[in-house]
This record gives sequence, C-alpha cells and structure tokens, in this order.
Amino acid sequence: MDFADNANIVIGAWETGGQVYWSRVDRDAVGAGQPVSAPGEGKGRKHPRVAVNRNGEVLLAWTEGTGWQKGGSLAYQVYDRTGKPTTEKAKLPGIPAWSFAAVAAREDTGFSVIY
Repeated sequence: MDFADNANIVIGAWETGGQVYWSRVDRDAVGAGQPVSAPGEGKGRKHPRVAVNRNGEVLLAWTEGTGWQKGGSLAYQVYDRTGKPTTEKAKLPGIPAWSFAAVAAREDTGFSVIY
C-alpha cells in the first residue's frame, strides 16, 4: 500500500486480488472511498505507488508479473482531478527482481517515476 498528499488532497493505494486501486481518503473529498482501479485486466498487479500534484492529478504506478526472485513490468496511469484516466500511461518491461517504483509529483505539475 502507499499514501501521498498534496494540495490538501490525500490519496491511498492498495492491492487486492491481483488488481491495484487508489482512492482519495481526505475528509473533504467528494466521493472519498470510491476505489479507482488501474485500467485493463488486473492479473498479477502488485506494489502500487501513488503521487498527487498540486493540480489534483494522480499518478498510479504498479508492477506486473513480478514474483519471488522474478522481475516483470512496470506500468503507470495518470488520472485527472476527477479520477478519470488521461492519455498519459505506459508499460515498461524489464523491471529487475525485488524492484518496484518510486513516484513523485514535480514542481512543474508533472510526475517522475524511478525504478
């Protein structure tokens, strides 16, 4: 699981049944607690990481296909301030065993993904 905050917004992320989700968890959130899943079929997704920028956009990153001593892929999706997916997304093969992403919101309102 992971948590992030920015611009008075608090985001939580978790994994359940091979899928990853995020939700606003701050008390002022409209629709707080409504989970948003990563797009597509959730099979073997793990290690969710989230960041939220000052505009309220959310980056959700996760691994796919990783396991004990086994690497896989890293994927991410950016969501607008209402929780709808944007066109900014990627799936990157070749993440090493025991690795997962670190994500951060940048001052220019973009995001950085490190693995």
